[in-house]
Amino acid sequence: MDKRTGIIKKASWIALGGNAFLAVAKVGVGVVAGSLAVLSDGIDSATDVLISIMTLIAARVSAKPGDRQHPYGHARAETIATTIISFIILIAGVQVLISAVTAIFSKEPSAMPSMISIWVSVISIIGKLALAWSQFHYGKVADSSMLIANGKNMRGDVVTSVGVLVGLVITYITKIPVMDKILAALVAIWIIKNAISIFMEANTELMDGSSDPGPYQLLFKAIREVPEAGNPHRVRLRKIGSMLMVDLDIEVDSAMKVKDAHTIALRVEEAIKKDMPEVYDVIVHIEPRGNVEDERYGLTPEDTVPQDTEGE
Repeated sequence: MDKRTGIIKKASWIALGGNAFLAVAKVGVGVVAGSLAVLSDGIDSATDVLISIMTLIAARVSAKPGDRQHPYGHARAETIATTIISFIILIAGVQVLISAVTAIFSKEPSAMPSMISIWVSVISIIGKLALAWSQFHYGKVADSSMLIANGKNMRGDVVTSVGVLVGLVITYITKIPVMDKILAALVAIWIIKNAISIFMEANTELMDGSSDPGPYQLLFKAIREVPEAGNPHRVRLRKIGSMLMVDLDIEVDSAMKVKDAHTIALRVEEAIKKDMPEVYDVIVHIEPRGNVEDERYGLTPEDTVPQDTEGE
């Protein structure tokens, strides 16, 4: 856990430094050069600075071990931070959109933005590409949804900066200053879309859901390595940070001794942990073979079959 926390902190400091530089550069140039699009892009980078601070705090909290109030540990701090990140991005996007729309319909004459706006946009694209790569790289190494979400945000920032650059070029070619304001509005819409996407992914984890059947398929494959464990069902995976918690039911011979049934349960746990190193804990509920219950929650092997192949 200490190594993972160190990786997250390293990625967060890289993001913090890089975004702070870009935010100051773009906001400054946006104000001096009179480009609302560049200023909007700078505000987006300023929110990234807040996000990096948030990830540093979340990394520290998530590294804490479990206690009486938090027996599962504090790893969900990352998911909560990801949710807060989405709201920060959303607020920034809405504010930029309001400013852009107000400027578009303003009766005040618009001036052409300075050429320096183009150069700062080029620097922003290069910088954001490097920052996005760093967040994805360290996010995969640490298996951190928080860093990956930040990487997606910065990847979106690259698209935003490219859009700003293209828009500025079009503005200079057409000599129509209002194009800069229209572009700022489009940047804002992109920011809002990105925020909603990040929130939906974090919400799935907070609700103990999963859009990927892959881990369940690996889980049932591991259980099949123990032939005595019959009819695995009511299987549930809970993602907490980078860890997975597993709950499942299996059926054994009703005449079997408790000790022997317990041995089978241990073998199931060992098989799962061998094939899925990210699994932290496994809870196996033993039932007599042929047991019938109202199974309201949990999955069976059939539930992991992709929708387009069911019934084939």
